[in-house]
Amino acid sequence: MSDPPAAAGSRGTRLGTSRVADNLDLVGKIYQKSAFPAIEAVARGERLATPQVIDLDPTTVCDLACPECISSNVLHHGQIGNDRIVRLAEELVGTGVRAVILIGGGEPLMHRSIGKVIRTLHGAGIRIGLVTNGTQIHRYIDELSEMLSWVRVSVDAAREDTYAEFRPARGKRSVFPQVIENMRLLAERRQGRLGYSFLLMQRFAADGTLEVSNYDQVYEAGRLAKDIGCDYFELKAMLDQDHYTVNQAGADIQRVEEQVARLQELEDDSFRLLNSSNWEAVQVGSDPHQPKEYSACAVAELRTTVTPTGVYVCPYHRGNSKGLLGDIRDSSFADLWKKADTTVIDPRTDCRFHCARHRTNVEIGRLAAGGTPAPLVPDYDPFI
Repeated sequence: MSDPPAAAGSRGTRLGTSRVADNLDLVGKIYQKSAFPAIEAVARGERLATPQVIDLDPTTVCDLACPECISSNVLHHGQIGNDRIVRLAEELVGTGVRAVILIGGGEPLMHRSIGKVIRTLHGAGIRIGLVTNGTQIHRYIDELSEMLSWVRVSVDAAREDTYAEFRPARGKRSVFPQVIENMRLLAERRQGRLGYSFLLMQRFAADGTLEVSNYDQVYEAGRLAKDIGCDYFELKAMLDQDHYTVNQAGADIQRVEEQVARLQELEDDSFRLLNSSNWEAVQVGSDPHQPKEYSACAVAELRTTVTPTGVYVCPYHRGNSKGLLGDIRDSSFADLWKKADTTVIDPRTDCRFHCARHRTNVEIGRLAAGGTPAPLVPDYDPFI
């Protein structure tokens, strides 16, 4: 689980790749003209009437059985009820939320009401992103191709045998061909961006012997992503169950970087190669522990995570009782948010892993201390 790099664009207009890199600049995004008033309010220590972005886990059900799944502790604990999730979408329309990311937890497209949720949010002008394993794309191809700002598919392999090792289906049938075919189908019709996500993974035996790895498939997967028609190929580093980066041997890093260099030759106006912040940390051998000097997370006021088992301060603390803000089964989202205490997590002690929003928090802290803001820019991505 990680934050998406994708951007939003005008409805009915095919989105190019010119803003992909900008969308990874999480600090730069806070200086968009429509976003900055909320940033200023948070920097002043004010509570917002509503978060700007919602990470929404419709279900904890997943049709894959990935051995290294970082969300394994929250899987298969039910879903948001069919009627409740539709009402939730209607509630979000009335709150002023600007963007919703359908994510998990489980596989978002496994929820039977997801089509109606997408149509409700889109009809109200709320931008929508999706992180998916890709197996169910064909079932909602109209909604995904016409109503989403971006779709990022977690593939993590270039070959069917490797995919089966790291992303096995719960049934006996291999789903890799279906995922790739679904991505091609979406690539042909989409108006938003489509991304191919590749999480670097290795599995070792008890004696330290390497059993399986996808490190040798980076270039092959990137070529496949471009052939499918994806807008970008994103490389990510493996995290442990507590979200800490797993440092890699120098030879393995070099092997990946050699493939990345070859992939850069494939970049053009329609295809970009992206490195996640956690892979960049692994590249330079950063300490898996990222110290933080602030006692409250400002970003927790700007975006929150809604799941079937509760609303949490962020996806990193999904399932963590300390980060629980409330439960939408007990109240409307507006009432829950009004009472929520987004300072329940202390980043100094509770977020020692590499957090994608750390630099944003540091920048908001600088503004809170009287720092001069950067020049404001026209809106290009509400997924701050």
